[in-house]
Amino acid sequence: MTDEGFPIRTYPAGVPCWVDVEQEDVRAGAEFYGALFGWDFVDADAPAADPPYVFARLDGLDAAGLEAGDSGAGWVSYIATDDIAQACVDVERAGGIVGVPPAGGTYGFSATCADPQGAVFRLWQAGKHPGSQIANVPGAWNFSELRTPDAAASLAFYGTVFGWRYDPELGAGMLRLPGYGDHLASTIDPDIHERQASAPPGFADVVAGLAEDAAATAARWEIRFTVADRDASVAEAERLGATVVSRADTEWTKEAVIVDPQDARLVLSQFAPPEDAGF
Repeated sequence: MTDEGFPIRTYPAGVPCWVDVEQEDVRAGAEFYGALFGWDFVDADAPAADPPYVFARLDGLDAAGLEAGDSGAGWVSYIATDDIAQACVDVERAGGIVGVPPAGGTYGFSATCADPQGAVFRLWQAGKHPGSQIANVPGAWNFSELRTPDAAASLAFYGTVFGWRYDPELGAGMLRLPGYGDHLASTIDPDIHERQASAPPGFADVVAGLAEDAAATAARWEIRFTVADRDASVAEAERLGATVVSRADTEWTKEAVIVDPQDARLVLSQFAPPEDAGF
């Protein structure tokens, strides 16, 4: 259990488990995201005037991280592994790149990688920090979607390295890790299979999204955050200095792509199902 009494979320190898963003000015980044998402912040180590890393918390639970840096990586997804050294070997054997080798400490060990089409992600071998403890509620990380010019090549890489599978009947480019739904049922979400009884087989195993973009010159991970009201959140983001790139309505969501004042791109996503969906 967490200190707040909630079950601890744990992540099997191959499941995206955490997101963070580099900011040249971490304190300014905290002010922006605190106002936008309702986050408060705790320094990962001793408080400092210019902290190297802070945990963003929502309702007392770890939601995301802000890291001092200016590499231009923006928001990045971490993928859980039980053996980070072997995972780095697997990434390189499958044609990816390990740009920053494993390093870490008591929280865990990370490595920065890129897939063969250039999409940056990080590996995470957990120590005392297993990953995000809140998701899919307003102000929290919702989903990570890979936008790629070559879906087949991306599937080959992530399937080889992490065991991800694509089942066309799931629709919407959803990627699944077989067995993840059973993990959720045995840990934090015991009713998941009953609640999703009408969903396509394997829906509970979904861990990420995939969207082919033939016009793109390279792949990139797009990080989505849930908001209660897209338009209100967009207005607040603009007031705080963000730039709005686009807005779109899908069958199930209202979304907006924004760029924060320090040039990190993210997606705001409001769940807006059809009226006859039964929600």
